Amino acid sequence: MVPDLIVYLAVGAVAGWLAGTLVKGGGFGLLGNIVVGVVGAFLGGVVFNFFGVGVAGLVGAVIMATVGAIILLFLIRLIKK
Repeated sequence: MVPDLIVYLAVGAVAGWLAGTLVKGGGFGLLGNIVVGVVGAFLGGVVFNFFGVGVAGLVGAVIMATVGAIILLFLIRLIKK
């Protein structure tokens, strides 16, 4: 149970950092990266499922979460304008 939570938070942190780096040129700090990454993982799961794409393993989870986090940051940027 606890190791799974640690893995989820680590994937979220990595995905949030990657998305922040790709979209705005920098991360959001540890807590911000985790939040963006975890919400992005959920969004990425919905989008990947919609298109019938499956992922496997830790690398697949990071890719899916990063794609979702990029979509999330793009949507936030649209709403802010």
